[in-house]
Amino acid sequence: MILLVAGLVLWIGAHLFKRVAPGPRARLGDPGKGLVALALVLSVVLMVLGYRAAPYVDVWYPPLWLKHVNNLLMLAAFALFGNGAAKGTLSARIRHPQLTAFKIWAVAHLLVNGDLASILLFGGLLAWAVAEVIVINRSQPWDRPTDVSVKGDLKALAIGLVLYVVAVAIHLWAGVNPFGGGG
Repeated sequence: MILLVAGLVLWIGAHLFKRVAPGPRARLGDPGKGLVALALVLSVVLMVLGYRAAPYVDVWYPPLWLKHVNNLLMLAAFALFGNGAAKGTLSARIRHPQLTAFKIWAVAHLLVNGDLASILLFGGLLAWAVAEVIVINRSQPWDRPTDVSVKGDLKALAIGLVLYVVAVAIHLWAGVNPFGGGG
């Protein structure tokens, strides 16, 4: 679990570095972007390795029907994530569509994974996303986008469907069937 927690701490630190320490981050200049990107890649590697190596400790037993709820939430999360890039109409209503999508992703995974490592991973990432939104909202006013369109919503839906298919393929490759049953 040490690798998992180290990955979470590195992920949170790399993301919040710019917001909580703007002076030191600014002094790093453009090379700082590379350092942050490297820290984020390393954090993902640590989280994956830590999660895969963690002992399985049951905390609660999610009912099987929650897989269906999870899958619907994942479709919504991926479409919302795409909305942030495609400038759909939701972009004018939701200030942080990608962070909101990330929170939906984390909640969906918490619904179907009742083991300790999953609760640490997805709960930790959910806590980070909530904190990130709070920190951003306190530090900068929101200029609500006006260049949004239904065409952007359709593009976001297409992006979301592609991301969903990729995520399902990765889960199947890793031996986890997101639709239930064996891998």
